[in-house]
Amino acid sequence: MADIALLLAAGASSRMRGRDKLMELVDGTPLVARQAALAASVVPHVLVALPPAPHPRHAALDGLDVTRLSLPDSAEGMGGTLRGAVARLPADCTGLLLLLGDLPEITAEDLRAVLAARRTHPQARIWRGATEDGAPGHPILFAPDTFPDFARLSGDAGGQSVIARHRDHLHLVPLPGTRARRDLDTPEDWAAWRDMRSQTP
Repeated sequence: MADIALLLAAGASSRMRGRDKLMELVDGTPLVARQAALAASVVPHVLVALPPAPHPRHAALDGLDVTRLSLPDSAEGMGGTLRGAVARLPADCTGLLLLLGDLPEITAEDLRAVLAARRTHPQARIWRGATEDGAPGHPILFAPDTFPDFARLSGDAGGQSVIARHRDHLHLVPLPGTRARRDLDTPEDWAAWRDMRSQTP
């Protein structure tokens, strides 16, 4: 088997006032499709956690070699999504690369950098993308021996308790700028980001 990427795309975009942030266009492509294609270009197996069908995010993934997951656990929040998804991983999965759906600046090079850190820092059990000044962000690679800890997750805290449990074996991977943490949660965030991009040579 090989590594598996999990794209978290089951959230409700509650701060977007009726718009879906994961369907916002980035270079002409819905963000959820961009993120899924990005993961598929680096990792051989990609799971995408989605709201129950029918939902526009499902159709946005048409043509991509990814596996759609609609998990009842997602109703609890991110912790439930992670618990349900990790429970479905095959026993021979060599690593779980966790990617948030709403980080529009993450690149394939960033994913590769986090994966490469496993070779350069093999003593770690979690390899986490960070800003260039060291603030922790995403993506995050989890070693298989952390997977049992996901069974304890609940609510919307995500995998923070898993990371805390293995904090002595956490390695941060600095990525350029702030793209490991730049998420866009409101229409104003999107407008400001697009304005910034339009002014960048």
